Amino acid sequence: MKIAVCIKQVVTREWHVRINESKTWVRDQDASWELNEPDAYALEEGLRLKEKHGGEVIVVSAGPARVTQVLREALARGADRGIHVEGDWLANADGFGTASALASAIKAEGVDLVMTGLQSDDQGFAQVGVVLAEKLDMAHSTIIMEVHVDGGNLRVKRELEGGWFQWVAMPLPAVITIQSGINQLRYATLKGIMAAKKKEIKVVAAPPQAPKQKIVSVYVPTKSKQTKIVPGAPAEAAKELVRLLRDEARVI
Repeated sequence: MKIAVCIKQVVTREWHVRINESKTWVRDQDASWELNEPDAYALEEGLRLKEKHGGEVIVVSAGPARVTQVLREALARGADRGIHVEGDWLANADGFGTASALASAIKAEGVDLVMTGLQSDDQGFAQVGVVLAEKLDMAHSTIIMEVHVDGGNLRVKRELEGGWFQWVAMPLPAVITIQSGINQLRYATLKGIMAAKKKEIKVVAAPPQAPKQKIVSVYVPTKSKQTKIVPGAPAEAAKELVRLLRDEARVI
């Protein structure tokens, strides 16, 4: 079974975010980077499927030269080889541009299954997996909590709203987006880190594409405090308090 896992490099959660001069994205010159957490769960699920059914896991990442870091980390965890879809414009590309770049590299591999994390920790639009499926002309399903492969068919468990789940059957090849928490993550061992240095990372150039959407402005939310006194008898004040919490504060 040939599995492609798409991974993204994002700024670490501990990094103090600094906005760039144009106020359209964060400053990444002095940022620290890590593997996008939802993609880590997709990678783990791909590795487990390989261990069960055989084959190989290919990790694919689109971005500037620095994304080699997360590709090496994925190889150290057990992936067989990597593909770096390189282009500086991919550092802040929209979902359509990223999916197009990934699709151009994955098409040539003839994979049986493509896996991505549900969304990225930075933008969180959850678009890349769905657009990628359309670009590859594959069946797809999202928010996956369980994966079963039976020959040329796939059976997956989707998470719905309100604590409900849905089982979906589809043919391979297919694209699925993995929900965080589907499994227990493994971490790279010293042996894996040493082995990753010898594994192949193929570099594929990605020509720039005109974005379908763009970020107009990024800003840090301002903190504010406001105190409101609810007068009246206890019963009436309680009703008004509930209304304010529901309609204005929107916390209930």
